[in-house]
Amino acid sequence: MGITGIADGIWRQFENVTDTVGETFFEPVIRLGVTGLARSGKTVFITSLVANLLDRGRMPGLLAASEGRIEAAFLQPQPDDTVPRFEYETHLAALTGKTPHWPESTRAISELRLSLKVRPNGLLAGFQGPRTLHLDIVDYPGEWLLDLALMDVTYAEWSAQVIERIAAREEAAGYRALAEQTDPHAELEETTARRLADSFADYLQTARANGYSDCTPGRFLLPGDLAGSPVLTFAPLPGSEGAPRKSLIREMARRFEAYKKQVVQPFFRDHFSRIDRQVVLVDALGAIHQGPQAVEDLRGAMADILGAFRPGTNNFLTTLLRGKRVEKILFAATKADHLHHSQHPRLSGIMQALIREARDRAQFAGAGTRAMAIASLRATTEDVMTHGGEPLDVVRGTLLNEDETRGRQAAFYPGELPEDPAHLLTPARQGAQEWLGADYQIMRFAPAVLDLRPGDGPPHIRLDRAAEFLIGDRL
Repeated sequence: MGITGIADGIWRQFENVTDTVGETFFEPVIRLGVTGLARSGKTVFITSLVANLLDRGRMPGLLAASEGRIEAAFLQPQPDDTVPRFEYETHLAALTGKTPHWPESTRAISELRLSLKVRPNGLLAGFQGPRTLHLDIVDYPGEWLLDLALMDVTYAEWSAQVIERIAAREEAAGYRALAEQTDPHAELEETTARRLADSFADYLQTARANGYSDCTPGRFLLPGDLAGSPVLTFAPLPGSEGAPRKSLIREMARRFEAYKKQVVQPFFRDHFSRIDRQVVLVDALGAIHQGPQAVEDLRGAMADILGAFRPGTNNFLTTLLRGKRVEKILFAATKADHLHHSQHPRLSGIMQALIREARDRAQFAGAGTRAMAIASLRATTEDVMTHGGEPLDVVRGTLLNEDETRGRQAAFYPGELPEDPAHLLTPARQGAQEWLGADYQIMRFAPAVLDLRPGDGPPHIRLDRAAEFLIGDRL
């Protein structure tokens, strides 16, 4: 390790010590990381969580709220001056207005501080007054977290992994054809590099839209102000061995290393290393609808994500975190309101099986983990219909389709999830192209018009239990 790395490590240890002392003697802080892959509902989760902590009428599962020990909750300026503020008020207005709509997804890191004034319980309740706990919610894209897997591989290793993964995917046909026509040992021409990078980025966007989860590098999907820069102008190519200097593939390898050093590493150093509790949101229903390959890809992505919470397996994180570990991790299958409550236990069971490998890694690292099915904002109601002379459990909601059905009320039955998760995960592991004898549908619902009583936050499913697991022990 160089002098710069040593100095950075010493400074980070000093920061950790001062943070710990400050929390012990003054006002404690919990930094809650919220991440998820595409369409998992991070923005809605954070907005509804904050709204329901401010107005706690729908939070009986949060013991401090049901016991009346939370005397007040209020928003405060966030502590990090260089991080954009999570636009809570704008997102809440979108969800609760007269014509509600889903808010725009956040495309970069953002933060919000919610402070809770809490009375103690137990033996000390009569001797201590209320104390203030700060909850710093850090929202960041799950695609950025997947980039951690790049830190311990070379360009050649990454290229081989990607080329093998996309070999049979229709979404990658255009990129594969372009790569086959390209001589990687030819002298670098920037126009060729740009065509390859753009084609690969197009594949990643299409793959994500079609339900695939392992779509790295993450900044290719969310480039922000890096769009068009050399650090995002590379793509996987075979044949890096023996490549001459100034060749296309040598430059691709150099830019890959620059991406790791200049884009990935600063995120983990400045933000991820400070997380105390973590929520990983998963659109499991969307993956099931897309088919076995999407489910297997999601399982692999969850295992990769959990590598970030086990620094002992990653030299980069071991040096960065200096022994600090995330204390609790919640894996939440979102959009549970798309199913009748009778199927929620099955969705939770599938979620637990889907991330079994990932959970085992986190538990080995000492983190408490839990999986559950939630809906951050309930957009449907439940009903029973008769089909073929038999009762059928359905949900009703307002359609969000872009065709002539948009805005119409509809009853929806997505298909019956199996009691045994292996009926889904085994075909996925075996490479099946479609589900045998089953058809799982998905419907997009608009948020329902709300008529909230004073003291009530937006309706949800198990958001109170999620909050109890994540922060209940500190209240």
